[in-house]
Amino acid sequence: MTDPPKDPAAAIPAYDIAGVPLSPRANHLLELEFGDRKDFDDPRLEWRRLFSELLGTFMLVLVAAGGGLLHAKGQISLPAAVVAPGLMVLAIILFMGAVSGAHLNPAVSFAFALRGDFPWKRLPGYIIVQLLGATLACLFLLAVFGNVEHLGATLPGPGYANWQAFLMEVALTATLVSVILGTASAAQNVGAIAALGVGGYIALAGLWAAPVSGTSMNPARSFGPALISGDFTSYWVYVAGPILGALIAVGCAIVLRGRNVSSIATAAGSGVLDPGARRARQVLANEIDAGDDDPSASAPRKDGPGPA
Repeated sequence: MTDPPKDPAAAIPAYDIAGVPLSPRANHLLELEFGDRKDFDDPRLEWRRLFSELLGTFMLVLVAAGGGLLHAKGQISLPAAVVAPGLMVLAIILFMGAVSGAHLNPAVSFAFALRGDFPWKRLPGYIIVQLLGATLACLFLLAVFGNVEHLGATLPGPGYANWQAFLMEVALTATLVSVILGTASAAQNVGAIAALGVGGYIALAGLWAAPVSGTSMNPARSFGPALISGDFTSYWVYVAGPILGALIAVGCAIVLRGRNVSSIATAAGSGVLDPGARRARQVLANEIDAGDDDPSASAPRKDGPGPA
């Protein structure tokens, strides 16, 4: 007598909302994207978020500073050097954004915290590992190339003063953080959409503004090359500019959408290991499975997971 075939859905953890189970398809999608449910409830997994930020920032700075270095050596074109970081960010958001939120940037973490999507107590840890990841990337570049071309540091372009680069960094970062906060503020914050929006903007900004300031938009990206090359010339531009830009972006987001503390925004800011963020994504998956893809209906509701 042979055993009956096993149902593949039976091996998937049973996610439910307010006691109402999700369909096998929705459970399968959640399991593929977010892993085992027990991970979401384990408070000891902050180390995983921090490692995600360290690894992601290492990858970003390796590509951004490495591209800048090779362009300065005349070995790759400027378009290649500025598009590569955007593609790297796109890939990082897709493959591990669900773990930590893929901030990769102290200005982004600060903006999420300021808007209320990210706990202030976790901000120092994120910033420290972002700076560490950038430093490790530049140590790698130092080992490969030696201390040449400022290790791809961001500096004002020829003919441009610090104040001009500062204003450019303010404007560029304000737009970058606006894109990030916008894709993280409602049910449209699907991984692929956020990845395309953020990665595409980084590439676009570099294509037109790199000759002015180097389009850092990220204090960590500028910190690594400055520290390892020993050249902090104009570094203040790449700290003050992005921070002021992030402040402007948060102000604009509040004017446009109000103070957004929805659980989906929290998911984008903090990573989906938070129980509240998990619940919001479960609601969204259930409604998509039911054929209701209206973004206005994707916020958590008290009366159940979606329309009957």
